[in-house]
Amino acid sequence: PPPPPHTTKCAGPSTGVKLPAHHPDITLAQQVDIDERVTRLSEQYFPELCESNNDPRAELHFADGIKWVKDADTNSYDVIIVDSTDPIGPGEVLFTKEFYQNCHRILAEDGLLVQQSESPLYHLELLTRMHKNMRAAGFAKTQTLNFPQPVYPSGWWSATMAGHTDLTAFRQRDVETRPFETRYYNQRIHIGALALPNFVEQHLQENI
Repeated sequence: PPPPPHTTKCAGPSTGVKLPAHHPDITLAQQVDIDERVTRLSEQYFPELCESNNDPRAELHFADGIKWVKDADTNSYDVIIVDSTDPIGPGEVLFTKEFYQNCHRILAEDGLLVQQSESPLYHLELLTRMHKNMRAAGFAKTQTLNFPQPVYPSGWWSATMAGHTDLTAFRQRDVETRPFETRYYNQRIHIGALALPNFVEQHLQENI
């Protein structure tokens, strides 16, 4: 399938917009973050993460991401990326069935939700709860990707997707012919990220 024409990056410690520069078919990318200072400091100290902040297709909204999703129009997004803080305090709401229900409502029928889901080593119960809440919110399928992240606890992190289509499928040909360089990501890395250790798979199978 072609790349989605609209996308939003919602909530969490967002630094800026980079996605549109690599995907010219995307017509709108929105970042929604409650703390403008994070973005402005990132523009100053990490400009490579904010290279598309001034792109005409990029919008920066400094607002409550939870309220933004709640108030958004039905079927108005193709992709929602939740780069959230830890599920403690105000960030805890971003891991609930109610939040996922609003995400489900505003996504297109073939839309995709992806959210950081902590470490499978330290936070397996949270990971399981996310899968359960996403499915209870109406998503037919969920899938966790895992990858190294040395600066986070355990050095092993994850992101979990929710949608209605095959979440293990991806545009392999587009990956092979991408017009930009990547230092880490490639087709084999993507396939490998879908493979979960036995203890994680077993726990999810027994508890979802």
